Amino acid sequence: MTDSPQQMLDDANAILRSALDGDSEAVTGTFDAVVDRDGLAGAYGVAWCLAATMVGDPVPSGTCALDFPGIEQAEYDARWVARFVSAYANADLDTAEALFGAAAADGLLPECLLTLAGSAVATLRHRAS
Repeated sequence: MTDSPQQMLDDANAILRSALDGDSEAVTGTFDAVVDRDGLAGAYGVAWCLAATMVGDPVPSGTCALDFPGIEQAEYDARWVARFVSAYANADLDTAEALFGAAAADGLLPECLLTLAGSAVATLRHRAS
């Protein structure tokens, strides 16, 4: 993984810009470039940055319960995003890493990361309104 936290932030910002523009191919391309450069650990770092964007700063202290109505009926990628963001909000690194690894093993990580980027953009748009 890159030793540069700035590189992770730059990658996350590039993904957010592409997602804001509705360019899913660019989002996927940026994630692919991160994986090529830094492996899955790099993609995990960028995903963590996107989760931070959704939760905001500062992270609430203590245990957080996020409300995702109907999440159990949602598609895999939406459930994954809800659980990954919840893990971030609760500083539960073990769960976040397990979720990331499971999505990769299931061959669904690209879809999950694309949904995460879209969810981050939706969160930003909601805050702006």
